Amino acid sequence: MDPKLKAESIIDMMPKSSFLSKTGMIATGTVLSIAAISNELYVVNEETIILGSFLSIVWFLVKSGKQGYINWMDGHINHVRSLLNNAREQHKEVINERIKAVKPLKDVVDVTKNLFEVSKETVNMEAKAFELSQFVAAQQQAKAVLDSWVRYESALRQREQAYLANTVISKVEKELQQPKIQQQILDQSITKIESHLSSLLYFFNIY
Repeated sequence: MDPKLKAESIIDMMPKSSFLSKTGMIATGTVLSIAAISNELYVVNEETIILGSFLSIVWFLVKSGKQGYINWMDGHINHVRSLLNNAREQHKEVINERIKAVKPLKDVVDVTKNLFEVSKETVNMEAKAFELSQFVAAQQQAKAVLDSWVRYESALRQREQAYLANTVISKVEKELQQPKIQQQILDQSITKIESHLSSLLYFFNIY
C-alpha cells in the first residue's frame, strides 16, 4: 500500500474535524510516545503491540461503522417521521369525516326545542282529554244513579198504587158482603129505576 494513502487513512480515522487538528493530535501522540519510551517510563513489549493492534482494529471498526450507523439512524428517523406524518394525515381525515358527519346536526338544538314544545303540548292535550273523560264518566255514573233512583221510585209508586187499589177493592168487597149494605144498594137501585120509569111515563103522557 502507498505510504501516502496509508497516512491519509490514518489521519481520516482521527476524531477531529479539521486536517490541522488531526495532524496535531498524531504529532502530539507520537512525541509523547517517544518521550515515554526514551525516559523508560513505558517499555514496549508484546502486550503493547497486541494492545495497539487491538485498539487500531477497534478504532477502524468504529470509524468504518460510523457512516453505516448514521445511515441506519437516518433511515430509522425517516421511517418514524413517515409513520408520524401518516398518522397525522389519518387523524386529519378522521377529524374531517367527523366534522362532515356532525355538520348535518347543526340544527339539532332547534329540532330538540320544537320536539320539546310539541311533546309539552301533547302532554297538556292528553291531560285535558283525561279530565274530559273523567268528567264524562262522572256524568254517566250520576245519570245511571238518577235513572236507578227514578226506576226505584216508579216501582215504589206502582207498588203503593197497587196496594191502595187492592185495599180499596178488598174493603168494598167486604162491605158489599154485608146484608145491610146490599139492602141499601138494592133500595137505591129500585129508587133510581122508579125515578126513571116515572120520568118515562110522564114523557109518554105528554105526547
